[in-house]
Amino acid sequence: MTRYADARQVLTDPRFTKVAPVQHALQPPGATALPDQRLLSEHMLGVDPPAHTRLRRLVNKVFTAGRIEALRPRIREIADDLLDGFAGKGEVDLVAEYAFPLPITVICELLGVPMDDRDSFRDWSNTVVSGMASGGDNHQAVQSLATYIVDLIAVKRGDLGDDLLSQLIAVTDGGDRLSERELVSMVFLLLIAGHETTVNLIANGAYLLLTHPEELRRVTADPGLIPGAVEEFLRYESPVETTTPRFTSEPVEIGGVTIPAGEVVLVSLSSVNRDEARFADPARFDIDRRDTPHLAFGHGIHFCLGAPLARLEGQVAFEQMLSRLPDLALAVPAGDLAWRPGLLIRGLVDLPVRWSGPATATAS
Repeated sequence: MTRYADARQVLTDPRFTKVAPVQHALQPPGATALPDQRLLSEHMLGVDPPAHTRLRRLVNKVFTAGRIEALRPRIREIADDLLDGFAGKGEVDLVAEYAFPLPITVICELLGVPMDDRDSFRDWSNTVVSGMASGGDNHQAVQSLATYIVDLIAVKRGDLGDDLLSQLIAVTDGGDRLSERELVSMVFLLLIAGHETTVNLIANGAYLLLTHPEELRRVTADPGLIPGAVEEFLRYESPVETTTPRFTSEPVEIGGVTIPAGEVVLVSLSSVNRDEARFADPARFDIDRRDTPHLAFGHGIHFCLGAPLARLEGQVAFEQMLSRLPDLALAVPAGDLAWRPGLLIRGLVDLPVRWSGPATATAS
């Protein structure tokens, strides 16, 4: 689906389900899910109501707007610590040194994941996401990640704390609670979705500003423009290119075409967010754009649970970076930058940047 109106229908119509038929077009003939893949699939993004309704209700009890907003000072501190680490260099890969470590630090602290495991997690996550996007072999990474999460939950059960994972273990609703498989799947979803998309939000947004110097100048001079700029980053260069698959449970007519039952349906977020039928002058990058009902976080019951956290991290990341690094510019021609392969994720492999003046000190 490449048009905005059609996408919204797909994302809200219950005839487009998350539960795959026994065999479908994205699965080679005779292929079956491996045990570790099944273990990581019982989360909100992979199920339909009523299972989805139950899981979302339980997770919403601990993943609240107030809890997310309370992270703002800590996110600002993390951003400043990262900037302190490289501000004197004059040139850096912004993906490796800022866009990646900021959200992974936030989600690891939020869930209570030891920071010593960050690099291993990054390798697993990149391999898992690349395999999901291209159909490549990611079994070893899936197995390693599943084993890690199972062990982490076991440790947490013996010493519950204030972190989100401890609260997910303890949360109840009328006697209902998350099963072990659901806990493992939920942690997998939060770890992957809680950092992959935000890495790309920060890096893609920086790329857009650096390739539109007048917009960079304006947003640097007026930090009040940053929240609107973040929404335009999400619309113009969506961190996720396509939604995860839906499947037709019966024949469905959409856009004048009847889709048979059992077909795979993907929504191209990159396309729908630039649909000229919904957005005025959609090919223009405009941080002043006010009518931005983009679908970067999805729509309907599967709207991204972590959207408030991603927006908060994006806003803080640019507030601190633009206030600390004067004269920020690309260190290589824009045409030399490489984008990650696959259909799922839209993100840069790296983003070399430089600045000519001395970085400002951390704000007190």
